[in-house]
Amino acid sequence: MQTSAAAAARIIAGDSANSGAMTHAWIFTGPPGSGRSVAARAFAAALQCATGTGCGHCHGCHTTLTGTHADVRLVVPEGLSIGVGEMRALVLRAGSAPSGGRWQIVIIEDADRLTEAAGNALLKAVEEPPPRTVFLLCTPSTHPDDISVTIRSRCRVVPLRQPAADAVATVLVRRDGVAPDVAAWAAAAAQGHVGRAKRLATDAQARARREAVLAVPRRLTGVGAAFDAASAFIEAAEAEAADANTESDATERADLERALGAGGTGRGAAGAIRGAAGQLKDLERRQKSRATRAQRDALDRALVDLAGFYRDVLTKGVGAPVAPVHNDVLPMAEAAAQKWTPEATLRRLEAVLACRTAIDANVKPRIAVEAMMLTLWRG
Repeated sequence: MQTSAAAAARIIAGDSANSGAMTHAWIFTGPPGSGRSVAARAFAAALQCATGTGCGHCHGCHTTLTGTHADVRLVVPEGLSIGVGEMRALVLRAGSAPSGGRWQIVIIEDADRLTEAAGNALLKAVEEPPPRTVFLLCTPSTHPDDISVTIRSRCRVVPLRQPAADAVATVLVRRDGVAPDVAAWAAAAAQGHVGRAKRLATDAQARARREAVLAVPRRLTGVGAAFDAASAFIEAAEAEAADANTESDATERADLERALGAGGTGRGAAGAIRGAAGQLKDLERRQKSRATRAQRDALDRALVDLAGFYRDVLTKGVGAPVAPVHNDVLPMAEAAAQKWTPEATLRRLEAVLACRTAIDANVKPRIAVEAMMLTLWRG
């Protein structure tokens, strides 16, 4: 992380040398796993660094990197989108002077989830930013589907690329103490996504879910089997999301009820909790939205694994000299390559990618997955 902060400091220095002034709005782009948010946080640390070099050790760097700096706001959307109300509150806060740091910084992860109204609210702030405020946006690309053209035109872009599997494996070994052979396997299976690679290397449940996904092509023996596989696909994503959110949801609700007077014995305590129904309903709405996003994210991870399998089949079918994604199921991919034509494999791969696109466009996941499974069965 120290190296990343120092690199960010060099970007700042280069920007100042070239333009003579600090750029107040930046976009970090790159595919999943490229480290957009990590780079943005390292950049913020360099901005707050006491020495201006991104040392990684001073109070400004340390508090920024750990998420406790008073002048650095990290926005991570809990639901499927970032609404205009949340963005207006952020813009209002961003307009204040730094309380102790050098800059007032707003980091927006998944800025591609901004609603149109939220994007317009952000645009006004980006067009005329306060003198000591910096906006750092993280998006997959600068395509208009990810970030509006008007916001893009007012930002400096920092493009990132997905790390090679060897680099990911090195990180797992050095940082997380993973065995080299396990790290190499996980890095290849995660297709360059560091966080995903770490989960596969350290979480037995994550490995079991991946194995279930890669068993799908063998299960598609007919129409009924395709619908059964679709149901299992959806249910596995729901279970994964529930495992991730159940404990935090219960804790949030208990904390809110306690703050509103639940369990109190004083005069008016019962009335206070009865009058808090609106706040509890708002919490339930936010938790439901977060659960929906968690399910979509779990589905997307499974679809990426499935796409990797069909990619391996295609490369074997055409004799492409590239390394496979899923080494552990390579015999199954080779057998499928002998059975299917490259054209049929490509149609299957396109069906998986089309399913991802459909879910991203808010098509009901079950409908999108069922359509995909039927295409995978038919070829």
